[in-house]
Amino acid sequence: MFKKTLLATVMTLGITISAEAADKWKIIHAGTLLADAREEAKTEQTIVIKNKKIISVSDGYLSASDIDGADNAEIIDLKDQYVMAGLIDAHTHILGQQEANSREKRVTRSSQYSTLMGVEFGMRTLRAGFTTIRNVGGDRNAIFAYRDAVNNDLIMGPRIKAAGQTISPTGGHGDGSNGYRDDIFPNPHTGICDGIESCRRAVRTQIKHGADHIKYVATGGVLSKTATGTGQQFTDEEQIALIEAAHAMGRKVAAHAHGRIGLEAALRAGVDSIEHGSYLDEGTADLFVETGAYLVPTLIAGYTVERIAKERPDFFIPAVRQKALDVGPMMKKALKLAHDKGVKIAFGTDAGVNDHGTNGYELVLMRDAGMPERAILVSATVNAADLMELTSVTGTIEAGKEADIIASKADPLEDIGTLMNPTFVMARGTEIDLDVPRPADLFPWPEGY
Repeated sequence: MFKKTLLATVMTLGITISAEAADKWKIIHAGTLLADAREEAKTEQTIVIKNKKIISVSDGYLSASDIDGADNAEIIDLKDQYVMAGLIDAHTHILGQQEANSREKRVTRSSQYSTLMGVEFGMRTLRAGFTTIRNVGGDRNAIFAYRDAVNNDLIMGPRIKAAGQTISPTGGHGDGSNGYRDDIFPNPHTGICDGIESCRRAVRTQIKHGADHIKYVATGGVLSKTATGTGQQFTDEEQIALIEAAHAMGRKVAAHAHGRIGLEAALRAGVDSIEHGSYLDEGTADLFVETGAYLVPTLIAGYTVERIAKERPDFFIPAVRQKALDVGPMMKKALKLAHDKGVKIAFGTDAGVNDHGTNGYELVLMRDAGMPERAILVSATVNAADLMELTSVTGTIEAGKEADIIASKADPLEDIGTLMNPTFVMARGTEIDLDVPRPADLFPWPEGY
């Protein structure tokens, strides 16, 4: 009896000791720290991390002996660098990107293969300094599997919030069967709906299967394989119904919108964010401010498709090529107007249109459109976290939040392009190996970056 009791005691102690030994302490010495993009940077700062979370942020450079329980802490020397919160991309399609023979691959590629593509593209995104993404539409089974594996620490990747299938009317921008024979896609995916009741059902179906938010197409789109323009596609009543259904079940709604009339209909219906917003005008901007909705501008998507249309005339079918030439140039003007009018802006790229891992070039395009560096950084941290309901988790570097931290050699408030090549990336307390060759981009990056 004594031996059994002793063994039980030893096993219990062993478990306790192992649990304590498992705590991983890290101490970052930050030469310049922009803990909150809305505030001024500080110099000679120490960030103390225990496992996933930030324990404290202090003036001066602390050692392990200054911190209770952190005797074996790893010291990370970033004294010669600029440190800030991990970036957030609020508009991605992480399961794929533009490629040759994409129409053939659409009908031959499995959901499982798409998940594995997401794993690779997610790591490219993470190495680019984006520690959180909001995926706005894709293969439901593939994206939820990938999201859950990352968020449950089974695999490494950016933190993910994901929509299920995009909500679209029949023949609309999100109807993936456009242009195919009926026998190839005999049944529409679960996001296709027409009429008020059908739209409510489509929204509830995505939520039933695990959607964190809802994404729908308020207007036509550039890359849909049909010449249906970029105007309104759902009726006002359908938009109101699907947004009400999502909000009733605690989900925010993102609306893909280019054309002004459909964009404004989405705002009046109560949408939480507008993706793209290409043709907004001053009246539209006022409506943004009135409703409090975010604009997610995705300039790099417009830049990419316009460039492809000009330099590779046969890459797109004619209907898509014309839309790419029309919409691309509008996006920068829309962002400048929106910012000047006080519209809330959250960073997003539409990555998958551009190559994953090139997300940082959006920062440069936003600056070139006339948006100040600080406002851009706020959009990619604080605002994006707010839109995604992650303010208590990420977006700033402060005690209690998860350790999503990046660094650069130059001051991003002076040269925001420096963030295209981060020198250090930490996601949820884990350092990411950046010594991995970057894959060939669809186009070379601009000279100097």
